[in-house]
Amino acid sequence: MASSSAPVIEADLDAGTSSDYGSSLASETASLSSSIVDYVYGRRYHRLSEGKYTLPNDETEQDRLDLYHHQNLLMLGGRLHVAPLKPENLARVLDCGTGTGIWALDMGEAHPEAHIIGADLSAIQPSWVFPNVEFQVDDLEQEWTWPDNHFSFIHSRTIGNSIRDWPAYVGRMYDHTAPGGWVELAELEMKLYCDDNTLKGTILDDYFQLFMSSAGKAGLHFPDAAEYIKMLTDAGFVDVRIEKFVHPWGAWPKDKALKQVGLCLEISVVNNMALEAYALALFTRFGGLTQQEATKMCKDVAKVVLSRKVHAYNHLWHVIGRKPEKK
Repeated sequence: MASSSAPVIEADLDAGTSSDYGSSLASETASLSSSIVDYVYGRRYHRLSEGKYTLPNDETEQDRLDLYHHQNLLMLGGRLHVAPLKPENLARVLDCGTGTGIWALDMGEAHPEAHIIGADLSAIQPSWVFPNVEFQVDDLEQEWTWPDNHFSFIHSRTIGNSIRDWPAYVGRMYDHTAPGGWVELAELEMKLYCDDNTLKGTILDDYFQLFMSSAGKAGLHFPDAAEYIKMLTDAGFVDVRIEKFVHPWGAWPKDKALKQVGLCLEISVVNNMALEAYALALFTRFGGLTQQEATKMCKDVAKVVLSRKVHAYNHLWHVIGRKPEKK
């Protein structure tokens, strides 16, 4: 659901708690459908560019990524992108940080006329793919090996945990986009909002503050909307704009569409997917917590989210830009 201004998001005061149907949420998640690995914190991480990407790549994380894809489709009203693509001009597509490859596979099925490449640090994609889809293991912060002016569309979604140099990354996107082609960056805003003062002083508030301070020590920077627009503009893109979507932390909103988005987050929380994925490496390496302390904090945050009494939300940004045609 797109948000143009900043209206107050009404809470459903009859939402109750989701803690009493955790088994039902678990069964929903259970229905979701290598060699470069390392096992720490009870989770599996990759060793390619070791330490650069702070999220795991195990089966639990793969389930979270697939669930997030569904959540993203809900926020975008079923769309795979917001860029105004024309099928007749869609020859080659690059999906940066493809994860499980689910977006690339959906895009390949929707556009059989296009060749889709999904690139990621981890080789966790399925072996069966559509004929027009392929996956490659690559570090997107290194020099790209694809030709310049090559891709009709470059898609990048929620890879902020692996990008240290955003201007360089956006610059590579510009170099490898074909004239007239589009790029789209989809990233979550790493700031929480609350319209009724139920967030301040909670463990969820503490979690986000510790996350941002730990991420800063790790060399990570999460740009705001103005920074994304400036980076794309400075790189040379035109028709740059941003669409903002509400991302509620739990199924507390009264609005039915937003409630469904929040329910997806609750599923990931009750199954220890999202909170631990984002926190364990950062909090123990840079936040001063032990593994036990970080795990307990995640569990305490989960209780708050599932109570639906804290009405917090952030935003999902989709930033798009077009590379000018050659003169």
